[in-house]
Amino acid sequence: MHNSTTPHILVIDDDPSIRELVAEYLGNNDMRVSAGVSGRNLFDILDREAIDLVLLDLKLPGEDGMQLARQLRERATVPLVLLTGRNEEADRVMGLELGADDYVTKPFSPRELLARLRAVLRRYQVQTTLPERDNARRAYRFAGWELNLRTRRLVSPAGLAVDLSNGEFSLLSALCRSAQRVLTRDQLLSMSRLHEAEVYDRTIDVQIRRLRLKLELDAAHPVLIVTERGAGYRLSCEVETLF
Repeated sequence: MHNSTTPHILVIDDDPSIRELVAEYLGNNDMRVSAGVSGRNLFDILDREAIDLVLLDLKLPGEDGMQLARQLRERATVPLVLLTGRNEEADRVMGLELGADDYVTKPFSPRELLARLRAVLRRYQVQTTLPERDNARRAYRFAGWELNLRTRRLVSPAGLAVDLSNGEFSLLSALCRSAQRVLTRDQLLSMSRLHEAEVYDRTIDVQIRRLRLKLELDAAHPVLIVTERGAGYRLSCEVETLF
């Protein structure tokens, strides 16, 4: 089970031995790995998951790796590390000019790969300014859960998708934005931007109860979304914001 601060790495490589090696080594070093074999896999996974870094092989069968890198840069600011052949200097230079953050040559040392990925992730954490972070927010992670703001998808600590209504999604997003702060019902109504018709039919208390049934081990004794008597509600855990 991964915690809320585990980096999620997407590996795109057609070689199953490379995918298995990377997944096993990074998984043993506090990283979560998803894998694919094509450009279609790359963008499908990006659309449905909150990815912290993409590791992309430039020599995918029948595909232009440079074009994939260019398309990725046009669609997202996610960190990008390229996998290239040892003698392909022109590819490495072009990849960096397209906006890749680093490259690793094959065959590679898993230890060096891990060091390079960690260095790129650290640079992104330092370089991103607060206004950019607010505009580029992609997902929240808390207590092993992941709420993807682009796909409106909630994933459990076990990796299972959990359906949310529009009201539940809006309310959970508001709680995550103000984690560990007490929010009144009026504040939650305003921050979640629920439509008046929905507010009329489904009060904040009802929405909270439904969220607890989906998030809590024991909804009758909640530990994540707690009630502050006479005040409102509070998401009690730390929340990591992904950009």
